[in-house]
Amino acid sequence: MNAQVMPCDRMEIGSLFLFEKLSPQQLGRLCAEGRVERFEPGPVYVEGSPATCFYVMIEGTVVLSRRVGGQDVEVSRTSQRGVYAGAMQAYLGDQVPQTYNNSMRVTEPTRFFVLPARSFADVMREWFPMAVHLLEGLFFGSRNTQRAIGQRERLLALGSLSAGLTHELNNPAAAAVRATATLRERVGRMRHKLSLITQGTYSREALASLIEIQERTAERVAKAPALSALEAADREDEISDWLDDHGVPEGWRIAPTFVQAGLDTDWLEQVAATVDEEILPGAVGWLNYTVETELLMDEIDDSTTRISHLVDAAKQYAQLDRAPHRDVDVHELLDSTLLMLSGKIGPQVHLVKEYDHSLPEVPAFPAELNQVWTNLVDNAVQAIRGTGGEGTLTVRTAREDDRLLVEFRDTGPGVPEEIRSRIFDPFFTTKPVGEGTGLGLDISWRIVVNKHHGSLEVESVPGDTRFRVLLPLTTPQAWADARAGDGSRTTEESS
Repeated sequence: MNAQVMPCDRMEIGSLFLFEKLSPQQLGRLCAEGRVERFEPGPVYVEGSPATCFYVMIEGTVVLSRRVGGQDVEVSRTSQRGVYAGAMQAYLGDQVPQTYNNSMRVTEPTRFFVLPARSFADVMREWFPMAVHLLEGLFFGSRNTQRAIGQRERLLALGSLSAGLTHELNNPAAAAVRATATLRERVGRMRHKLSLITQGTYSREALASLIEIQERTAERVAKAPALSALEAADREDEISDWLDDHGVPEGWRIAPTFVQAGLDTDWLEQVAATVDEEILPGAVGWLNYTVETELLMDEIDDSTTRISHLVDAAKQYAQLDRAPHRDVDVHELLDSTLLMLSGKIGPQVHLVKEYDHSLPEVPAFPAELNQVWTNLVDNAVQAIRGTGGEGTLTVRTAREDDRLLVEFRDTGPGVPEEIRSRIFDPFFTTKPVGEGTGLGLDISWRIVVNKHHGSLEVESVPGDTRFRVLLPLTTPQAWADARAGDGSRTTEESS
């Protein structure tokens, strides 16, 4: 917007706390290279535009805001003389992008002392060389430390996920190994039983009937209904009594296998009506081996399918062989993350999914969104365990206007109001020493806000804490400028 240039008074500039220790010669140089400008209510500069000037308010009211999820969010409003903003990192030169990190507007006619960014950088280096070196060290040291600890936190998370995945894979793998060994034994017994049958006095018709019953039995196993514990116990008793009445030895051992396969006394009556009475015990034993092998093959199939699902979930979580940016179904990302973290969540945390599957896909960096889900789920689980270890974690998706909501709600003790505004700050943590770096929520904030142009919010009361991730449903215009690298979260200062 247009501003009215006014005379620069050295005495007035020197009365501002930022310049009160400067000599008359230094104040003279500021007035010579800078200027006083009067702005009418409205914008002064816009976030993301080239940082050309350093502003110090002489009188008036300024409002600083940040762009979050396509909206300007007010972060500061003040009328204090001497507050400053603008090209505050000009002294770093080309080492960092020289753009405004926030937007500034005035709500009433306001006068600023305006110093070009190049002049600000020159006077800083000439007048305060030691301070510039300290500030450079602080800026880059903090950024490098944050990056290093961020990588460490990612490695710790990866290690935790690897341990959980190994544990999850071990169970079905061990089950498949046990089932395979048992199956080999059962097949060996079937061969032995078949040898005995062929040496017996069975007629060709009886053998054909037995094979036909075997085929129908295998089909029954594949369609076995699920029974309650009481129903299963009653059916076991019925089958065991039937076997005893028909002279079949060890009916108590065979009955549970038949029940698991969905067989009942009606089926046994069909078998008894098909084969002669003298070969019924042998036929039942032969069919028992058939049922056992079918059940073992089902167990192997279930175990290997479970392993395949875990591997697919790990691949989905890591987004291997995928483009870094694409349209994604957030429910697939959420499910893969929850499966990867199932070992950490444990049985004491009741997981509830409230998904709106009518939601469209959204443009995103899926691997980085998975990192956000991991951090938020991990925090929720730790909060629940802090209340005795039991509670509920609810993951909900919904549509809010033109954005997609992913909400993580836990029944933990909540986030105290006095620290709620700081939980997204780098290195701030409420965890015991050695258990947290304080970067999980900061990383999540930068991924959601800086990279996805969304917003990350928290609402909390004891027993109901909600972290809300809001993502644009459509690709923002600013997306073309997004980079696959880690976003840089900067905070504009005001004194």
